[in-house]
Amino acid sequence: MRVIIAEDSTLLREGLVRLLAEEEHEVQAAVGDAAALLREVAERRPDVVVVDIRMPPTHTDEGLRAAVEIRERWPEVGVLVLSQYIERSYAARLLAAGAERVGYLLKDRVAQVEEFLDALERVEAGGAAIDPEVVRQLVVRTTRADPLARLTPRERSVLEALAQGHTNAAIAGKLHVSLSAVEKHLNAVFDKLELGHATGYSRRILAVLRYLEV
Repeated sequence: MRVIIAEDSTLLREGLVRLLAEEEHEVQAAVGDAAALLREVAERRPDVVVVDIRMPPTHTDEGLRAAVEIRERWPEVGVLVLSQYIERSYAARLLAAGAERVGYLLKDRVAQVEEFLDALERVEAGGAAIDPEVVRQLVVRTTRADPLARLTPRERSVLEALAQGHTNAAIAGKLHVSLSAVEKHLNAVFDKLELGHATGYSRRILAVLRYLEV
């Protein structure tokens, strides 16, 4: 796939370039700030961009704002955002336009090469890739009014995998259960969360994430 990288850390940026090149992906550009990222995307129209949330000059949310703009202006371009920490409000802003061609990973996940590459491929293919740790923090809630309290442990596991962006078949393999069992658990999850009318794989992910108030 054709990729543009935006990361102000030279070490991480060059590491990503090398990793993707070794996997025979084309790195069209590797830049260190959000303005350069937008210029490169406008000119090259890559398949996916990998962008750090905090970039120069203020190191707050420049990368995130660039990612949101890319999603609005070039919806055919996948966006995989990297973050040093879990930022719920940032994840919500990124997912506001839908859960197609989008990913949110903690930077530590890059060191787990297979997981990082899998996330990149899912985003490029039109799906979603949400860091497992982000999802875990979303589903760990303790108030009695929380509808998640009605889920069984297995249903919670299925919900976590779904929110990460996995397909039904991938969930079945991940949890070592049958595909029909996954479908049964998913139906129960969406009934209990009153999301039964959501249709389409990506829309279901977005509905779950919005319901959980990322």
